[in-house]
Parts: sequence; C-alpha cells; structure tokens
Amino acid sequence: MAKGDKFYYENFAACTALAKKAASYLVDCLENYDADKIEAMLTEMHVFEHSADMKKHEMNEALAKAFVTPVDREDLDMMSQQLDTVLDLLEEILQRLYIYNIKTIEPAAIDYAKHLVRACDLLCAIMAEFENFKKSKKLHSLIIECNDVEEECDKLYLATMHELTKKSNDVLVTLSWYKIYDCFEACSDACEHVSECVGSIVMKNT
Repeated sequence: MAKGDKFYYENFAACTALAKKAASYLVDCLENYDADKIEAMLTEMHVFEHSADMKKHEMNEALAKAFVTPVDREDLDMMSQQLDTVLDLLEEILQRLYIYNIKTIEPAAIDYAKHLVRACDLLCAIMAEFENFKKSKKLHSLIIECNDVEEECDKLYLATMHELTKKSNDVLVTLSWYKIYDCFEACSDACEHVSECVGSIVMKNT
C-alpha cells in the first residue's frame, strides 16, 4: 500500500470512532436525562459532530489534491459523506429533544440508542478491516451483521410507533416522539449505508 493511501483508511477509522463515542454519549444522556441540562448535552454532542466535520474537510482536501487514490475517488467521497450523516443524525436526535421540549424519555428511545451504539461499534470493526479488504476474512460477515442491526431497528421502529399511537394522550407529545423516532430510524439507515458503501467498494475492487 502506498504511504499516502493510509490517510484515507485512518480518516474513516477516526470518523467511526467519533460516531461510536457520540452514540455512547447519546445513551448516557437518555439514561440520565435531565431536561434542564439539555443545552449542556447539545454542547458536548456538538464536539463530536464538529470533529467529524473536520475529518470530512480533511478528506475533501486530500481528494481534491490526490492524483491517484486507493479506490475510486467518488467512492471515498461517498463514504466520507455517509459517515458525516451518521454524526449529524446522532446530534439531531438530541436537538429534537430540545426543540420539542421533551421532559421524560421513552424507554424505547434508550433501547434504540443502544442499537445505534452496536451499529457504530460494527462500523469501527468494519473500518479496522477495510484497509486490507482484499485479504480480510471478517469484512463480509461484519457488513451482514451491521445489516442485521438495521433490521432489528426497523422492527423496533414499527413496534414503537404502533405502541405510541395506542397510548396517545397528548397529541403534541405523540407527534414530537414520532419525529424523534424518525430521526433514530434515519440514523440506523445511515449506519447501514456506510457498511453497504464498503461492500460496494470491495465488490468493485476484488
């Protein structure tokens, strides 16, 4: 591997590490939720999101200058964008709690956040293997496992939305949680998109 190629894989690994930290922080926020401290939570979460933005900018600059890249430039750019989306959505979940003035956390939200931690943990494992994707014996199974987590999230989403409608008393609160769970679902989809992007790159280059 060319010396410069290592930058791309290290950048992706750093982004997935940030995603895992952000997802873990989200779980901590939800498990110990205090509506009076939501602004402090947002400030802390933004540190992760901003750090990921910086990594994306570094990737953009490297791709703009590179004469040769280890795989297609467009695929590297797509991966960078997908990873950035994961961080954006993790932050947006907390932002929506603030926007809708949520006072108490639904148990299913904590369960969903823990699923996102699992998905991000798998993305970290995928990126650890990605550098040697032509020889890796684990990468394919990790991508499948990430897909499985997304399917679990789909089932949780359906069950949660159904239950939310059944026990609806306050229309505004119910609508707020609909939008929050939509954001959880979008984040799990974004994690799957990252793993699928890796799978696509592997398929095109082996």
